[in-house]
Amino acid sequence: MGPERKVDVPVYDLSLIKGIWEVRVKKYRQKQKKEQERVEKSALARIDQEWQYRIYCKTLKPTEKHQLHQYLERSTQPHTSTHNTLLLTGDQQQEENDLDHKNLIFRLDGDRWMDFPRELQWMTYLREWHIWGTRIRQLPDFLVLFTQLTVLEIAKNAITDLPPEIGKLAELRRLNVSYNRLSRVPPELGSCEKLERLDLAGNHNLSELPFELSSLKQLVHLDISENRFISIPICTLRMTSLQLLDLSNNQLTDLPQDMDRLEQLVTLFIHRNNLSYLPLCLANISTLKVIVVSGDELTCLPTKLCNSPDIKLIRLFDNTASEKRKKKKEEEKKKREKEKQRRWKEQKEEVKDSREKEFIEVYIGSLKDRDTVPFSTTKVSISCLL
Repeated sequence: MGPERKVDVPVYDLSLIKGIWEVRVKKYRQKQKKEQERVEKSALARIDQEWQYRIYCKTLKPTEKHQLHQYLERSTQPHTSTHNTLLLTGDQQQEENDLDHKNLIFRLDGDRWMDFPRELQWMTYLREWHIWGTRIRQLPDFLVLFTQLTVLEIAKNAITDLPPEIGKLAELRRLNVSYNRLSRVPPELGSCEKLERLDLAGNHNLSELPFELSSLKQLVHLDISENRFISIPICTLRMTSLQLLDLSNNQLTDLPQDMDRLEQLVTLFIHRNNLSYLPLCLANISTLKVIVVSGDELTCLPTKLCNSPDIKLIRLFDNTASEKRKKKKEEEKKKREKEKQRRWKEQKEEVKDSREKEFIEVYIGSLKDRDTVPFSTTKVSISCLL
């Protein structure tokens, strides 16, 4: 054997490498944060908005421009606005309030709309959006500018995603995104702590809610029906002000044993699921008045819940499971009929094949007695009516 060779194997301290990369990542994040703060404090966005506002004002009629200026003056000088209002009569004050409220609402409907109108981005004074029945797929980037928005009704559209910026709408109190195409809800929605009503029904691909929604302590109405939930989201049990909870038409198989954490719950919709029992803890909710459940698969009900005079237990016998069983029976019946028809056809074909076989045998037998064999033969089927 040759002389022994010494090989130098470098030894690295993994903790040292990890520390180096952690420092780099930390510096990079700090740099990103400073850049974001710089952009937010920059006057460029404000200047651009002012110029866009001036351009938009040129498209308005004199009366509309006057009303807009009046609103902006009142919003910046609340005390003066109150003083001027006191000088008006009751009818005049009501008319002015109605006019102001009407000017603060934006409405858009019709399937011809595939995007938001461009001039909407300069109407940041709006308080309500009502978008219905359009083909719009996503919310605009300038939504974050509408800091005074309290109502966002965008039901029955084609929206596939909610932007994370929705969490910056601090004044939002009502959000309706039902019957769209959502598959997820952004965790940033939990920052809208003044939210009182949340409708997410009929999105069909929605199967979970982020835990961050637990911070919605003022939420009183939650509708997540007609989706794909297999269990109640954990965040739901932490919404302590919840009064109405709609979980109908999902894929629930049981309810958690700590449902009584919803101490202010009044109405509970859990029909059209796969529930076989109701937990006893529901009877501990003193405010609970109505429970709607499907009765087909329900086999166990707490006696305390049934005998309670304060709770109306409504059982609907139209469970999805029953419909599935009925559909399955119909399919089996159709399958049996098809099988019967197939067998009848096979028997008919067997009879036909046997007749053809007999014909061929007789025909070939007749050829043996002939001197010449025909070049081709046409088989003719003759039926006689006697």
